[in-house]
Amino acid sequence: MNELQSIVAAARTAFEAASASADLENAKAQFLGKSGRITELMKGMAALSVEEKKTQGASINVAKQDIEAALQDRRQALAEAQLQKQLQAQALDVSLPGRVRGQGSLHPVSLAQERIERIFASMGFDVADGPEIESDWFSFTSLNNPPNHPARSMQDTFYIDTKGADGVYYNLRPHTSPMQIRYAQAHVRKHGGDFDVAAGRLFSGDMPEIRVIAPGRTFRVDSDATHSPMFHQVEGLWVGEDISFKDLKSVYLSFITSFFETDALQLRFRPSYFPFTEPSAEIDIMFETGPLQGKWLEVSGSGQVHPQVIRNMGLDPERYIGFAFGSGIDRLAMLRYSVNDLRIFFEGDVRFLSQFA
Repeated sequence: MNELQSIVAAARTAFEAASASADLENAKAQFLGKSGRITELMKGMAALSVEEKKTQGASINVAKQDIEAALQDRRQALAEAQLQKQLQAQALDVSLPGRVRGQGSLHPVSLAQERIERIFASMGFDVADGPEIESDWFSFTSLNNPPNHPARSMQDTFYIDTKGADGVYYNLRPHTSPMQIRYAQAHVRKHGGDFDVAAGRLFSGDMPEIRVIAPGRTFRVDSDATHSPMFHQVEGLWVGEDISFKDLKSVYLSFITSFFETDALQLRFRPSYFPFTEPSAEIDIMFETGPLQGKWLEVSGSGQVHPQVIRNMGLDPERYIGFAFGSGIDRLAMLRYSVNDLRIFFEGDVRFLSQFA
């Protein structure tokens, strides 16, 4: 083995021994650097004759090319080894089970509202929906709550400070009670009723009973553990020729026992005041079992519809009579699901809401 063959063999051995790019570059310098062995041989050609230069130069170039080829092979090998190492570190184990996307569900208040709608539908009540932005007349005046009446403070709500296209001011409805008037008037017209409340002309002919609930969002300036500026209410209305407090008690008792799926509760009516009913009563319930056993809990306001409200429906109060009630859907949901702070319903905490999935 001549000197050049020995140098090529030594270069290949040094390159194979390099385990990192930096080591490989150091080995390269020993053979191809400014002071490398191949470079030194090329410098020594200056003392050779012309014929020797041709022969030696060709041999040196062949050795240099072999060394560069070995260097390139080792570089490629190190690069592939580094890539494999990186791929292994970032490998995806396809044998693992996939990540299942969480399944959503209805909000607990929506669950309660749907339950309420099903129960009343089974008793022959329609379900009505109406605007959340109402005129003062529908929100207050038509419900026997005239301007500047102190009872309006009971339903203090949010107001829009500009007039609508009809020239009147609007508010966010403080209850779903405006649907009493809207639905009743539409019901009377649907069955051929001719009336003009402003002119005092009322309908007193034959008409099917009005039996409806109106669930939906409402708004009041109130916020604490049991009150929210935005909350949900269900308004109930039954108007006919012979509807009494007995019917109210029967209907509400049937509803509340179905909603809570128990007969182990008591119902009581406490005298109260509402401008749109006369007489008026608060409805309380008491569970005979469970964590709330023995405690009277207020769940609704109710009463016989005031004659003026009947009149504003376009009906003759001398002929038609009925009852109305308003229950907080959020309050009922709190009791059904044992939630002690109303605000939790509206915080959007997935840890809480996932319990109802």
